[in-house]
Parts: sequence; C-alpha cells; structure tokens
Amino acid sequence: MADYKKYPIHSNSILPNYQNMIIETDVEIREDQKMTLTAVRAGAYLHHVAFESADPGRLAQFYADAMDMELTKTGSEWICEGPQRRYVVRAGESRKLAYAGLACRDAEGLAELKARAEAEGLDILASTSVFFEDGAFAVRDPDGHLIAFGLAKPQKAGRKGIRGPTQHLTFASLNVDAFSDFYHGKLGFALSDRVRHKDGTLATCFTRSNHEHHTIACFKSDRTGVDHHSYEAGEWDTIRDWCDHLAERNIPLMWGPGRHGPGNNLFIFIEDPDKNWIEISAELEVIHDRPVKEWPHEPRTLNLWGKAILRS
Repeated sequence: MADYKKYPIHSNSILPNYQNMIIETDVEIREDQKMTLTAVRAGAYLHHVAFESADPGRLAQFYADAMDMELTKTGSEWICEGPQRRYVVRAGESRKLAYAGLACRDAEGLAELKARAEAEGLDILASTSVFFEDGAFAVRDPDGHLIAFGLAKPQKAGRKGIRGPTQHLTFASLNVDAFSDFYHGKLGFALSDRVRHKDGTLATCFTRSNHEHHTIACFKSDRTGVDHHSYEAGEWDTIRDWCDHLAERNIPLMWGPGRHGPGNNLFIFIEDPDKNWIEISAELEVIHDRPVKEWPHEPRTLNLWGKAILRS
C-alpha cells in the first residue's frame, strides 16, 4: 500500500460524541493482493457517465441547462460537456446506466489495471466512449454495469462555468458484498467506509480509486441500478452558487442542504426529468491514510443535519 501522509478530516471536530460510535478497522486484503490497490495506483477518477433515456433529447437539454454544460449530438449520443464534467445520453430504457468512464493518470496505470482485471478472470470488453483515447477497455460488474477505463482526451480550452467536476457514482444493489468483492477485491479500489445494519450485514460500501473519499459506492436496496451520481463543488459558497443557478431555472432541491457522515461532505440533491438523482457536493473528505471506518445504519449517518433518505 502506498506510503501516504496523514490528512486532517473535518468530521472529528464536528460531533465528537457521535464519532465515538464509529469503529475503525483494518482492511482485510488477500496475501496475493497486498500492495495491489491497482485502481488507486492508477489514479483513476470518474470522468463521465452515460445514461439511457426514452426521451434522450429532453434529458440532454436538462443537463445542459441545469448543470451548465454545452450540448452537441454525435451519432447516436447526446454529449453534454462543461468544465471538468461530462454527461452522455443514449436512446434506451430510462434510468439505466449505459456506461461509466473512469480516466487513469497515465498509460502505465491503465495497463496495470487491465492486467489486474485479466488476472482476476474478468471479461475485457471494448469501450465506445468518445472521451477516451484508443486503448480503453471496459468490464461489467456483478450487477451488469459497464465500467470503462481509459486515458482522457484533452478537454477543449476556454470552457467556463460554475465549478463542479464529475466526481462519484453510487449504485443501488441487492448485494453490497458482491459490489465490494468486485471493486475492492478484483479491481483494487480502496475501502473507505462501510455502513452496517444492526445484524452486521452491509448497508453501504464506499470505495475510492484516488484520495477522494469515494469514487464508486453502493447502497443496499430493493432494486438494482443507479442511486445517484455527483458533482464536486469544492466549497460551501459554490453550493450556494449552484442553488441560485438552479433557482433561476425553477429546479427545486429534493434533499438538502445537509452533511453526510461518511465522507463528511455537504450536499444538495435534485432530480432530472427521468427521476435520476443528482448530487452536488462540497468538502468531500480527502484520505491519505487511515483505517476503514464502520458506521451504524441510522439516519444521522446519512445526514448529520436532519432529514435522511434511507435506502434499506
């Protein structure tokens, strides 16, 4: 495992009594996987997401307007692009992920990640992402989601807009253990936090492929699909700017503002015309080195400030 330095996190100073309920545990890694947090070594980050929609033009127009992006159509895809954020729409089944694109730091990291996937017996699939250079590849996770890895093409210079890079993707699943085994056990994402029901079973799992608290996470649910995807505003004042931007367009907040326990991030949520959830976040915890935290499955874990939308 990389020799990272300590980094202060906000949550320890906010609610010390509540934090005492959290248990820190060491990550269990198979002997043959020690020193092989491959996705972290590759510096992978969520570069873009692509969704299907029964009305792709309408959905793409919503993202261009609400999320402050330029809209173009390339072949069968509607492409929304803003500063460090990208959203793709394809015709198909509404609320279904077409694919997620994770960019790696360099060619060496991408090759190492592909070799790891092959060694784990995963089927290596083609990536059709317009945002990646040649040499990208994809795999399917246990719930069938297509996850592409590649090297990002340079973004056009001069794009301006409110800060909000594409940051994380969170799934809903019947089997959070299978999610953890795949992303941590087979691709080498690091475990950040886990939330457990009273009987000890997993309610939520947060995994990261860089220093940000989570890149891909998963909630226990009664369905399989996407729970939400998120954009990182960076700081509280920028969430304010996003709220003003959304208000000018008569787009109401469906949840928040609040602060999550795991990740310690501030958040607001809105909903797109297909009922997909969009999060705009700020102050997400940066992790350089700490044990995995275990959290109790209860409302204050999900929102330290108030209303919680529990998934299980």
